[in-house]
Order: sequence, then C-alpha cells, then structure tokens
Amino acid sequence: MDTTYFGRKWGVMVLYDAISKRALSVLEVKNETIERYRQEVAALQERDVVIQSIICDGKSGLLGSFLDILVQMCQFHQIKIIVRHLTRKPKSPAAQALRALLTLTESTQAAFEAALKCWYEQYAAFLNERSVNEKTGHSHYTRKRLRAAYNSLKRHLPWLFTCEHFPDPGIPNTTNLLEGKFSEMKQLLRCHRGLKKERKLRFIKDYFSKKIEGRA
Repeated sequence: MDTTYFGRKWGVMVLYDAISKRALSVLEVKNETIERYRQEVAALQERDVVIQSIICDGKSGLLGSFLDILVQMCQFHQIKIIVRHLTRKPKSPAAQALRALLTLTESTQAAFEAALKCWYEQYAAFLNERSVNEKTGHSHYTRKRLRAAYNSLKRHLPWLFTCEHFPDPGIPNTTNLLEGKFSEMKQLLRCHRGLKKERKLRFIKDYFSKKIEGRA
C-alpha cells in the first residue's frame, strides 16, 4: 500500500493485492495518515478480505500499526532513505562503508545484521563524536546525517526481512509493483493534460477498475 500525490493539495491512497494484481481500495486523500491506512485495512477485513501481509514504506509509526498482520518494509524505500541522508557519493570512509551495505535486496537478515554490527564496531567513535556550539556552550552530535542513516536501519530492521522468515505467503520485499502502476497511470494522465481534479480522479479510479476487470 502507498500514496501518490498530484501537487501539494491531494493524492490517491491505494491498497493493492500483489497476488491477484488487483487494487482493493482507491481513495482520494489530502494527507497520508496512519489512521487512514488503518481504517482502509479494517474496512477490507470487514468485507472478509484476508490480508496475509502488508508491504509499505517507512512512514513513522506505520510499520508497527498492524499487530495481527505480517508487515514488510519496502527495501527500496529504505535504500532511498539512506541515500537521501548520505548522498550518492558520500565523502567520509564511514559513510562510504555504510552506503556500501545497501545490498538489502540481495542479502539475508543474518548477513545484513552482522555487517551492520561490524560497521558500528569500527565507526562507533566517529559516529558518536560530539561538537560544542561556541555561542551556547551546548554539545551536539557532529555527524547528524550519518547518525540518521544508521538509526533508520536499526529502527527498521524488525520489518526489513519479513519476507525471508515467512516465505509461504510469497511476501514481496518492495512496493515496486504498485510504484510501477503509479508511474504508468501518471504517464497516461500526461496524455490528458488540463483535466480538472474531479475528472482526473475519475480517470484514476477507472484506470484501476479496468485493471481489476482485465484480470478477474
């Protein structure tokens, strides 16, 4: 499940079934909220839709919101988070080494955790170094972006390899399937420039409904 936006004022939230290739829910939203995701999941369950697992991004608080459902964080989103913090060409050896660990899609949880632990043991002093603000006298971590990248990996580890431990449901490790649908949908919309919001929303819902009908 994910949300894509059209400008800053609105977007569409889609819950998509990776097995049947069907959109189970398509709705307009102003903001991507955890409560809205929870409501949509609950609404599907009330319709007797069996949800084996949820694949989503690392939106704060979202991963731990579904206690009775297996949750996989999109590994591609995790990689993008780290690249955003470290940039594509980090300068320090510590950042370069952490950037080199981003082989999530090719790794196992045991191998990745061992590599991350080894990285921390080597660069802990560098990571935890503090600087003092001469004006205020207050200290702060010197390398905030590096710490943000490392802490993101540590925080999300419980959900990064769910697909490995529960292979029977065939849990995808990314939301790439839905991202691909979003890209295709927006490409088609570019052929219809100038549509008002109401007609654009109708087009989007029709796009997903046609996908459902075509694969039923």
